[in-house]
Order: sequence, then structure tokens, then C-alpha cells
Amino acid sequence: MKTIKLMKCVLYATVLAAFVVVGCEDLEIYSINAPADLQRRIDSIAALKPNTGDTTYLIIVSAIVGPENNSAAWWAHFSDYFTIPANKLLHLDFINYGTGVNNWNNWNLALANAERDAEGYAEYFVLRSDAYGWGNADYDGGMISHNYPDTDGDGDIWNDFRTTMQGARVSMEIDHSATGNVFVTATAVGTNGTTLVMTYQQPVSATDDIIAFLVADGSHFEMKKAYHLPSKVTAIEDVDPVSITIEGAPAFVEFGNENFWGDAIATVTFADGSSAEVDSADLSFNVVPDMTTLGEKTVVVAYSKTKQGAYCQAVSTIYKLEVTNPVVSLEITTMPAITTYYYFSSDSIIFNTRGIVVTGTYSDGTSAVIPNASLKFGKIPAVAGSQTAVISFVGATSTVTTTCPFTLVQGVSQVGNTDFSSGWWTAFSQDYPVASGSSRTITMYCYSNQINNWNSPCTILRKADNTEYAVVRMDSFGWGTGYGTAVLTSDWNWDTFTQNISGSRVVITVTNNGDNTADVLYTVTYANGEMHFQRYAGITVDSSDLNCALVTEGSYLVIVE
Repeated sequence: MKTIKLMKCVLYATVLAAFVVVGCEDLEIYSINAPADLQRRIDSIAALKPNTGDTTYLIIVSAIVGPENNSAAWWAHFSDYFTIPANKLLHLDFINYGTGVNNWNNWNLALANAERDAEGYAEYFVLRSDAYGWGNADYDGGMISHNYPDTDGDGDIWNDFRTTMQGARVSMEIDHSATGNVFVTATAVGTNGTTLVMTYQQPVSATDDIIAFLVADGSHFEMKKAYHLPSKVTAIEDVDPVSITIEGAPAFVEFGNENFWGDAIATVTFADGSSAEVDSADLSFNVVPDMTTLGEKTVVVAYSKTKQGAYCQAVSTIYKLEVTNPVVSLEITTMPAITTYYYFSSDSIIFNTRGIVVTGTYSDGTSAVIPNASLKFGKIPAVAGSQTAVISFVGATSTVTTTCPFTLVQGVSQVGNTDFSSGWWTAFSQDYPVASGSSRTITMYCYSNQINNWNSPCTILRKADNTEYAVVRMDSFGWGTGYGTAVLTSDWNWDTFTQNISGSRVVITVTNNGDNTADVLYTVTYANGEMHFQRYAGITVDSSDLNCALVTEGSYLVIVE
């Protein structure tokens, strides 16, 4: 039963027709027991208040987002799309519910340039309620702030966070400023009286509409209100630069080549903690090296603009390079760490240069190691047997090359794109059934962009109808309705984990224990022969209906058996 206010004069055309508000007098309170859809329509009438001139109320179609038992798998249950024009603020009110098992079993906000199935769809960012997120090149997790308290004084804020979020009323403001930035403020008031506030900001299009929607993940939401207001941010306080760093500058340049910048990238950090790459045209080179003589040179680089482009006091840094005689030949003096590649698709393979040492001989007979950044590495043909890839040095007057030998072995299938372009939840293996009391072993070689720990294999445990029990990553992380009972053990050296993913032989064993639990074991052998493991024991499943599958992101898996 729910007590609501209805206008006396409401015209019902048909059961499926929208309610129409006509001229009426006063309001009357009474109770009804209505189906969810009827209640949604009544709530929509309540939201159709006269416009004050600056507030536009939006009709909410999906009043409940996600299964009410909090069984929502990631990226499967979504709110309505909410369009936010430039210079407008979207306000959302909703009640948040979750399993309470993981921090992320609460609301998640996605901000994109279009709806998910639209051509050219791209996300600006995905922001979780537990002060975590990811996004495009402008995403900066350092811009997330929160006031989450340790209310029970045990030194752990997250157990308090999970408690407060259960049934919390969330007010979310997403302000699309015409300055070309979006500002998010999420305020959750728990049933325990605790108020949690999280904020985030990021550059977006200053003119195009942006699209916001909520995503359930072991959670669901009861949507209450949605409306537009004028943007609160018409100007942003400008900030000065505080430091500048240079990456990718050439370690040496041949005599006769005056390009001392090459493909270097300058990154400026500002007083508000944000950072951005800056165009070399906006840099000043206070000390220009003499490129007409041999030897070590020093380059002084300065930048003198605020975040919004006004001139200010400069910040500077230096880098060094060597002007050398021309390179006349190349020789591989240490082979790369990976010399055997497993493949399945016909796409050429990206050369992993880790461990390789290339020595150059100069025109005067001297020799020195050529930095990999100064070399160009060709792709490896995806053809079984002995293959070679070309290594080149493009000099001032000529290009010098050598070749690196490889062995290619064809696998039986592949998950993910060979160029590492596969996004999250886009590249899957087949499903492998795991009978009660048995195990399933899948052997593969993983090749990764080596940017993040999670650019590696993940194992999905699910039913035949794709209802998920859990997703467990190779890097000691997971989620899902059955994940809360898992016991994790591993022996990783996290300082070297990411750099050793590519070329690793990974054996994944999924064991159906027959007692409605399952175990997942990763046995990993790096290309250098070093071995490690990751184990998840006691994941809750239905032993009579268990399948496993693989998914990956920013990497690809060549399954060999």
C-alpha cells in the first residue's frame, strides 16, 4: 500500500493511455494498491509540476533498475538514458539497494556521447559509488574526492560505506558546463543518518549533448525524480602550471639531423592536481642545443600558460641527448624475452620488445646500444614456422635495418583482438561445461598491452542461461553473487606483474566441487620461466548447472588445448 496525492479530476482514456491532468481544485490523500506500471504512471503525473522557468521535469520510464533481488550482472541492467545539453544540470533522485557484499554493488554512473547502441558510441567515463572509475584519455581518478567516514572506528571506511549505502537516498547532480567540463556530485543519505558525498569532474564536449545512465551491478535502484536545471558553473577558476615532464625525447640524434624533439611528449601538471599533454608549439626552448657538433647536449623546455591558456610564470625542465656520427649498421646483441609466439588469427603480431638489445655501429667504427625508442619494430607475420620481423633505424641520411627471428605456432582458437583493441566485455571464448565433481582445464598463451594488471585473462562462472555466479581475474580480483564466499590466495610479485603478462603460458583449471562450490586456479609461467599462481576457492555456484568462459580486455588469448 502506498499513500499518494492525486488530483480529483483525472481523465482515463484507456488502461494503457497516459494520464491527463485537467483543471481541478484541491488535493486528496488516499491509498491504492497498484501494479508497478500503474504506479509509475501516477508518479509521472506527480512529477509534471508547473515549470518554474528554470526546472524541467523528466518522465522516468524505468522506475526500477535491476532485479530487486540484487542479482544484476555487470553491464546488463540500465536506467533510462538522460540527455544533458550544454549549460544544463541533470538532477537524479533514487533509492540505492545492493547485496552489501562488495563496495561496487551499488550505483554506477556512465557518461557517454550517445546511447549504447548508437554508431560512434564512446564513454567519457564510468564512475562507481565507491570512489573508483575509468574512462577515456581525459579520465583522471585523482579528481575523485569523497568524505566517507570510519563511523565504527575500526580503521576501515568500506564496511561502514557498504552499510550506509543499503537503502540510501541518493541525490546526484551532473552539471554539463558550457566551459567544456562536467561536474558530478553524488550525495547519499543512509537510513542510519550518515551522509556520504563524492565529487568528480572531467572535460567533455562544450557544445554536444552528453548522455548519462545508471548501471546496476549486484544492486538495484528505485528511481524517484529526474529534472534539468541551468548549469551552476558558468566559469572555472583558472590555475597555474606547477611542473612539466618530458617523455619519449630522443636519447641520441645523428649529426646532420637538427630535430632534437623527435616524438617527445610534454605533460604539464596544474595547481588543481590535473595534468594534460601540451602541444610542442606551446613550449619554449630556453636553451637550444648546438646540433652542429658531436657530444652530449642539454635541452631546457619551458611552458608558460595557465590551464585555460592565459600566459603566466613558466615552469621548466631539462633533458639530455647525444649528437653522434651516422649509424651504418644494426645488430641484435640480446634477443627479446619472447621469441616464440602462438597465434590463431591471420592478423600480424605486435612485436614485444621487452629484453631486446640492439647495438648500432657508427660511421667512425664505434658502437653503442640504440635505445628502443629510437628504433622502429615491424610486425611479425602470423604464419606457422620460422619468421622474421624488421627492425629499422631512420637516420638523417639513410635507413638502416636488421631482422629478428621468431618461431610461430598455431593455436586452436583466440579470444580478443591481436592489436589489443578489445574493450571490456566484448571478447569471449566459448562456454565450457563443468560437470559436478569434475574439473575443466584450459591452456593458453596471453599477449597483453601491459598497461594494467587486468589486461590479462578473466574467468566467468555462470549457468547455461548465462546467469553469472562470479567473474574472477588473474590479478586477484573478482565480483558476482557467488564471489562473496571465495577465499583468495596467490604468490604474485605486484611490482613485476604487469610487465610479465605478455607471452605468459596460463593454465586455468575450474573445479566443480559437487557441493555447490567451485574453485578456479590460474597457473602462470612467464616468458622468463618464472612461475606463479592465483587461486579462488569456495565460490558459490549451482553444481548441477556450471559453465565457464574466458573474457579479456586490452589483451588476447591464444588457446592451445
